[in-house]
Amino acid sequence: METLLQDLRFAVRMLRKNIGFTAIAVLTLALGIGANTAIFSVVNAVLLRPLPYPEPNRLVFLRETLRESTSSVAYPNFLDWREQSRTFASMGASRVDSFNLTQSGEAERLPGRMISAGWLETIGIPPALGRPIAAADDQAGASPVVMISYSLWQRRFGGDAAIVGKTIWLNGLSHTVIAVLPKTFRHYSFAPVDVFVPIGLELSDARERQNHPGISVLARLKPGATVEQAHAEMNTIAARLEKQYPDTNHQRGISITPMRENILGDVQPALLVLLAAVALVLLIACANVSNLLLARATARQREITIRRALGASPARLIRQFLTESVLLSLAGGALGVLLASWTLQALHAFPPANIPRVDEIHLDGSVLGFVLLLSMFTGILFGLVPALKSAAMDLAGSLKGASGQSTGTRTHQRLRHILVVSEFALTLMLLVGAGLLVKSFATLRGIDPGYDPRGLLTVGVSLPEMKYQGRKPLDFYEDVRQRAAALPGVEAVAYTNDMPFVTDDEEPFHVDGQPLPKQGEFPFALEYITSPSYFAAMKTRLVEGRFYNETDTAATVPVIVIDENLASKFYQGKAVGKYLRLSHDDTTPPYQIIGVAGHAAHTSLDGPQPSPYQMYLPYQQIPETFLYQAGRAMSLLIRAKGDPMNLAPAVRTLVRGIDADLPLYDIQTMESVVADSIAPDRFSAILLGAFAAVALLLAAAGLYGVISYSVSQRTQEIGIRMALGAKSESVLRLVLGEGLKLATTGLALGLVGSLALTRLIASQLHGVRAADPATFIGVALLLAATALAACYVPARRAMRVDPMVALRHE
Repeated sequence: METLLQDLRFAVRMLRKNIGFTAIAVLTLALGIGANTAIFSVVNAVLLRPLPYPEPNRLVFLRETLRESTSSVAYPNFLDWREQSRTFASMGASRVDSFNLTQSGEAERLPGRMISAGWLETIGIPPALGRPIAAADDQAGASPVVMISYSLWQRRFGGDAAIVGKTIWLNGLSHTVIAVLPKTFRHYSFAPVDVFVPIGLELSDARERQNHPGISVLARLKPGATVEQAHAEMNTIAARLEKQYPDTNHQRGISITPMRENILGDVQPALLVLLAAVALVLLIACANVSNLLLARATARQREITIRRALGASPARLIRQFLTESVLLSLAGGALGVLLASWTLQALHAFPPANIPRVDEIHLDGSVLGFVLLLSMFTGILFGLVPALKSAAMDLAGSLKGASGQSTGTRTHQRLRHILVVSEFALTLMLLVGAGLLVKSFATLRGIDPGYDPRGLLTVGVSLPEMKYQGRKPLDFYEDVRQRAAALPGVEAVAYTNDMPFVTDDEEPFHVDGQPLPKQGEFPFALEYITSPSYFAAMKTRLVEGRFYNETDTAATVPVIVIDENLASKFYQGKAVGKYLRLSHDDTTPPYQIIGVAGHAAHTSLDGPQPSPYQMYLPYQQIPETFLYQAGRAMSLLIRAKGDPMNLAPAVRTLVRGIDADLPLYDIQTMESVVADSIAPDRFSAILLGAFAAVALLLAAAGLYGVISYSVSQRTQEIGIRMALGAKSESVLRLVLGEGLKLATTGLALGLVGSLALTRLIASQLHGVRAADPATFIGVALLLAATALAACYVPARRAMRVDPMVALRHE
């Protein structure tokens, strides 16, 4: 212990003595360790920390499959699954919804879920107050009940301890509160959910087996049961239901996905790529500091020789050097924690849309323990080689003077060259990855979505059924549209049941006059039910024919506009004037196709869509008995001449003037909606780009340090060359050639490594190949230019060496 304290005191004294070296080394390590700490904090919260449910490894999601695609679950199918399965301890269904709360204050739109009896028991978390939804609540004709979140209980009801048994008003209906969920309860979407109502009571449009109204099924495996066993059983059940209901269940199977896999989705590979990137940054930082230590060891050669001569053993010298290295690394780790803390603050201020559990990301004990271990490992990693080389110094040769010193210096110089080559190779690999992701993101941003999102405000409105019957929904939306169109600065106003990147409804269809497809083989199209002004508000491209207008009413021929994909596939590009039916049979009237619109990006700018086909129906032609069902929840689209968000207060006031109990929600610009759809790509591109920039800076600093040190060691040689007649330009080429030789070797190795590693991010690229030549060439040229700049300053200094002074240099 006394020896360790002596080593610590000596290490501190030496580091304080060389404050410039210490500052550079600590800052370099802080960048590497700080980046690793920030990303590990995210990985720890998202990937490593268990999900906040009892035995989460037993929780799985069930979906229906149809050939190669998956879909939501038909409610009657869920009931059969729950009744017939034996490998699951419990099973529950849920569907995303939202509700208007009109009670004790301003009307508010609440995020919610329709859930079945047994859903909460399947998750395994009991209510803090009251009881869960029971089977008696989950059926048609039961009295409406609701479970509320802890947050809503506190925010709107002041934490009233007697809330259970009281009533609240949702969508114009009185609901009895039967439970308050715990403060720690988190829905597995990791988005706020404030109310839970019985799905069997509320979901009136899902009684038919052919309907798939967005239901997902959560199940808990029995103790000891495996996913493989559950697969086998559910396949048997699916086959049984197909025989029993051939019209609706033909070729329909069942998929099972563990909850963890379902939640993480594409997040895990992206985070692992970032973790690998920061590991490379740390390796580059270690190589840089190791270079500094080798240069410092050469300067301390006299000190080492004297200590060896006085009896210090090689092991003692190694321990001393490693003590200094670990102290440097711990200081860098402490500063890195501060940098990581600032990074995480920015992450919380601008949370990426694709990462779950963002609010759980922080510097906890696990992360700090990781930082401590990483700092100590890093100190040993970058300090071991300099320590071993210094301790193994030839004592006899060193005591003789210059020859021994020259031998040690050459050995250190070779090691420093190897480290610089490694830095450039690793940096090129990082830059290539960052370049590919940035180019991919730029490609995404440049894709035409099929409409113009600029200057467009979107506003969500939902009508309570008890209040809006018959023609009232149409009258309400038309009233809002006309009043909003009269506002200053408004170019166009429309309303639609579906909006890109927000909601989607699919409808089966078939070509009129052609044989009906077999059950289970009907094509589906995304169905937009809109006002005639929709196309002007969205600036949709017209390919052929016309868009519907105010003359297309319930009294005229039913009309439809289809997209160019549907027209090409089913009408060979000649669709206008033809007819299309929306059903599984020929009993419904056909719709005349009056126009073909350009295809619009709906859930992804460059990726799979719910359906490759789209169709548009005029809301004015929807039968009165279906007006509420079609228009219960609509999005208002308001195109502005200036900043669309400036219109939000006026629109809110306008709607309140018509119905004060209607809250507006999801008030945002269409530009932000589209931008959010590519937020995961932006997040990866920005972070990897930032890490690559740090790596580039460190690699340039490393090369600069090596060449500067080489010039200082070769001052006498340079003086002799100049005394013998060498020109300044020759000295410049000599020094630049040395640096560019190291950089070029690193570039060659980095290109080989990049070709192998870029395959790991191929799945995250859009419109860019993993071996994109332009990116590889551009990055190589950037690194070569950086190397040239890093070498130029010491090369210029070498050109100005005075031969007489250099000849006297030792």
